[in-house]
Amino acid sequence: MKSLLLGLVGVMALPALAGPDEFPRTASGKPDFSGRYDIATLTPYTRRGGAEAPQYIDTEAAAQWENGAVRRYENSMRDRDPNRGPPPKGGNVDARSYDPVWFDQGLKMFEIGGRIPTSIIVDPPNGQIPPPSEEAIARWRARQESRDENRGRYDNPENLSLQDRCLYLGHVSVPALPVVYNNIKTIVQTDDHVMILIEWMHWARVARLNAEHLPDDMRSLAGDSIGWWEGDTLVVETTNFFSSPGVPDQGRRVVERFSPLTKDSLLYRFTVHDPNRTAPYTGEMPWPRTESKMYEYACHEGNYSMFNTLRGARAQERAALALEDESSDAD
Repeated sequence: MKSLLLGLVGVMALPALAGPDEFPRTASGKPDFSGRYDIATLTPYTRRGGAEAPQYIDTEAAAQWENGAVRRYENSMRDRDPNRGPPPKGGNVDARSYDPVWFDQGLKMFEIGGRIPTSIIVDPPNGQIPPPSEEAIARWRARQESRDENRGRYDNPENLSLQDRCLYLGHVSVPALPVVYNNIKTIVQTDDHVMILIEWMHWARVARLNAEHLPDDMRSLAGDSIGWWEGDTLVVETTNFFSSPGVPDQGRRVVERFSPLTKDSLLYRFTVHDPNRTAPYTGEMPWPRTESKMYEYACHEGNYSMFNTLRGARAQERAALALEDESSDAD
């Protein structure tokens, strides 16, 4: 264990920035981003600790974060020893849906340019996503009230969210962000297209290079992506979203920038322009290459949780009807 803790400190630093001839290139001379990347990281998406939290920390503070994550993981796994005895009478029983072994959130913080940031979000400088506008809050509340008046959340499978149904998770697909597991991204690059395969929910994004956006009325969950080169940086712009089927996400625009960072990693930087927020926001993180394979994401095909959720709702409805019948008989 001691060697593991010490080893974590040693793997935090990324290699020196790649020279122009060190990063792989295509036959046309552009940086070749094709390959698999594991973006699991202990660095949080937004900064923790409030307004006084530092934007960067030193290696000693980062090691404390990393070693703490290792200890939490080992403590949680200790409770799952198959040879352990029963819990004490009256004690707590951990009934979480997943054991920690199934999570892959990373055990180290990343470093960019010799500095260790405390969040992926770098702008605004406080490391937080700007709050929603008052108009956006009002629209969301009106939509929720209308939905609640006309249907119950568990009336049928279509009323459950696309995330509940294991179909799509937009806020980690565009932009492409780390999640609790399935953090591998695969890039396939040609002279005309770039495909980014997101392991979490197995979503393939295709950006057409040197093309125009589709008409405004042609929308999709992941939007319409086009790309172009600015020197050695691949820029991908995505528009034409809808936030849910039939609900256009007007004005939302995401700009992603992929740049060589080291010979074995790229720098991923994104800016989200969202009219529902009071200001744009920007984040950045390294994407290290990996030899690990991407797993099939078969959650939808094996989603017994949704089936059991709906079955539980029907059982509650039957119980409520039985109480009504008993009350009527008593009258």
